[in-house]
Amino acid sequence: MTNPARRRGRWEGLPYWLILPTVAYLALFFAWPTVQAFQLAFRDGDVWTLEHFRTMANDAAFGDALRFTLLLVVVIVPLQFVVALGMALLVNAKLRGGGLFLYVFLLPLAISDLAAGIVWSAIFTEFGYLNTILEGLGIIDLPYLWLDPQNQGLLLMTVVAAEIWRSTALVAIILVAGLQGIPRDYSEAAEVFGAGFFQRVRHVIIPMLKPSIQVALVLRVILAFEVFATVIAITGAGETVLAEEAWRWKTSYFDDSVAAAYAVLILVLSLVSAGLILRLLRTPREQMAR
Repeated sequence: MTNPARRRGRWEGLPYWLILPTVAYLALFFAWPTVQAFQLAFRDGDVWTLEHFRTMANDAAFGDALRFTLLLVVVIVPLQFVVALGMALLVNAKLRGGGLFLYVFLLPLAISDLAAGIVWSAIFTEFGYLNTILEGLGIIDLPYLWLDPQNQGLLLMTVVAAEIWRSTALVAIILVAGLQGIPRDYSEAAEVFGAGFFQRVRHVIIPMLKPSIQVALVLRVILAFEVFATVIAITGAGETVLAEEAWRWKTSYFDDSVAAAYAVLILVLSLVSAGLILRLLRTPREQMAR
């Protein structure tokens, strides 16, 4: 017969065997490429150097790419969170046919970044759908140039609109999952004591939703730093982002090291932003742990 202690040891080790394929996948396709990217960025042959980062910083497009990337993150993430929270509250309201809302919200996730950019480019072009509708309603007499390369604000607005349409559902799904884990007793008790809808959202739902908000915002910030195809499809050469510059140095200049330097910068900015989010949105349990 099998020794009970040995059998118990096997069961205790089972979780580690179950996560082994995931760990192997992350090590092979994420950890190892990251190590290679750092080596490309910080080494020139056998010598450790910062020359590739100097080349990146002296690139004529670096300042514009960094500024537009940060603008996208600062504008997209808060707007997307507000819209996603409204979508999540609507789905969680258990309205008749409410499940249909979730499926409708999920449809843009099936569209790739490039395809979404092309769709929204067709909307905002000089003879696109938006100008056609506005002219038909008599709001404008001549087509308006929404994609004006000289107007950074308009270009930012068009990219933000495309990204909010395309990926807000990803944030909303995480928030819906968090809302479903909050007992309705808390919200009902607040309602009994006279709290209105917005008061319940602010003082009851959002504090209890913080763990889900952390996950949603960290994920969205990381993805916002990687926005690439949508910007190219909508703005063309009008604007650029860090990911686009990394791609340009790789494919046009055939310089893997500078491209890796851009990739390292994107990684650092993503980690710093994620750390700030986790610190600012600490739950009471995390605050007590400190």
